[in-house]
Amino acid sequence: MRRVSVRVDDTLYQRLQRRALGTNLSLSDFVRSVLVQAADTRGRYIYSSQDELLGIVIQILTLLATSIGEQSPGLLERGMLDAKAVLRERGLLDPEQDR
Repeated sequence: MRRVSVRVDDTLYQRLQRRALGTNLSLSDFVRSVLVQAADTRGRYIYSSQDELLGIVIQILTLLATSIGEQSPGLLERGMLDAKAVLRERGLLDPEQDR
């Protein structure tokens, strides 16, 4: 197997690390998957099945949040804060948007 070395600035490196963590991959495996996608002659998107599942989960959680918000706005607010904390820990919440 060949080795490729690439220099990136600290900001890009941190963003890649967060994305890798969010997909439960090592940084090396994540970057390798991105390179495989970029080199695919058919232009396929590697994570399409995961994106479909994510879309379904988002729809279900939206319905649940709407129902909880109607019954207990305080409970919804606390749940949203807890969810943000988990997303932040996993590197899935952009620090610049988390204000």
